[in-house]
Amino acid sequence: MQRRTFLRSSAFASIMAGSTQSLLALAGDNVYRKNIGLQIYTLRDQLKADLKGTLKAVAEAGYQQVEPYGFPGGQEMVNVAKDLGLDVHSIHFDWEAAVNPTDAGFSDFKKIIEKAKDTGLSHLVVPYLHDKDRKILDDYKRVAGNLNKAAVIAKEAEIQLAYHNHSFEFQPMEESTGYDIFVQEFGDEMMFEVDVFWVRAADLDPVSLIKGLSGRISQLHLKDIKKGLKLPMYGGLPKEAFKELGNGMIPMEPIIEAAKAAGVAHCHVEQDQSPDPIASIKESVAYLKGL
Repeated sequence: MQRRTFLRSSAFASIMAGSTQSLLALAGDNVYRKNIGLQIYTLRDQLKADLKGTLKAVAEAGYQQVEPYGFPGGQEMVNVAKDLGLDVHSIHFDWEAAVNPTDAGFSDFKKIIEKAKDTGLSHLVVPYLHDKDRKILDDYKRVAGNLNKAAVIAKEAEIQLAYHNHSFEFQPMEESTGYDIFVQEFGDEMMFEVDVFWVRAADLDPVSLIKGLSGRISQLHLKDIKKGLKLPMYGGLPKEAFKELGNGMIPMEPIIEAAKAAGVAHCHVEQDQSPDPIASIKESVAYLKGL
């Protein structure tokens, strides 16, 4: 509870302090601006209709890399992206092989690692937890133990394993939270992919969380949340809650500055819901690049 209280009490303090760093965060040599990624789940419907055309639009919008999903499926997404000059470092994968292994040797997960290595990936991300794996804090402890073992296997193949949050991990449970358990239990090999939208949905300050996890965050998801929502919201959010960067309540520049200080490797834009996803990704990258 002390960590959570700290995050709440310092909400927006870091944002205000970091606002003077905006120009530095968006400077032309900023690593995230130069190599900004897109989690292409944003374009899932468009990808099904026209894979190459959609990824070409991503490249033309100014993104330098993409983070696909559904691995070890979706190999064609990876191949087409690379053919278009988009880097693919990270991917969301079928996480059950790591969260609930079928054997002590993690044989299914090792097969995923082998394919990831062959594909040239450097990051694998657990994108979600089913309800059955997060009912009580002991569930989170069991998941953390399995992910620690999987992370060691991944590290041996020079691949970084990370966990991507939603807001449910921050919901108070028995005087703690699932995310607190992960922070306490994850070993040195296991990292976080912090989604700032869902942190803010839990009524927490993303900048404070990033600073508190310095050295333990491999990647960030950048997305904005509608102003005026009553927070926290730990379950599903309405479609209109998801906004283009700069159109919501989250100042992104202090987050980018905090990411640099925390040693984050990659930042990816994502927008789970949009009436016009192509227009949304263009607007978000234009915001990041100050266009």
